[in-house]
Amino acid sequence: MLAQKLGYDFIDTDHLIEKRSGMTVLEIFATNGEQAFRDMESDIAHELSGGEGLIVSTGGGMMLNPDNVSALCANGQVFCLVATPEEILKRVSSDKNAKRPLLDAKNPLERIVELIQQREKCYKQFTQISTSGKIPDEITRYLLTVFESTQN
Repeated sequence: MLAQKLGYDFIDTDHLIEKRSGMTVLEIFATNGEQAFRDMESDIAHELSGGEGLIVSTGGGMMLNPDNVSALCANGQVFCLVATPEEILKRVSSDKNAKRPLLDAKNPLERIVELIQQREKCYKQFTQISTSGKIPDEITRYLLTVFESTQN
């Protein structure tokens, strides 16, 4: 929605990886392992780093790699959209097309809390935008104001 409002192109890195590899993220993890997926993420981060007029949606692990962070921050702004663990679980559970290999656990909510704790330090380096209890249009309007304030 933000890309549309700004007249930018939208790229979801997970979808791009799936398209290029001919496999779902789940299949990549199962067949080639997590490291192969992370290598694909890095290739895309570096490829996109020189782009202009892009809104890039990354998976939760992409920004844990300092090289990816450097690449994507070199020519753009990074915002970290955050939500409560319960909200995250609700969203991923309602998305029947999304299979999250890192949430394939006995207790997905507990796993979400664990991942948030592990990633917190890295995520804190980016502007945090809470999305809990908000509809996409509300988040988009807020992102527009943040984006526009950083352009001045």
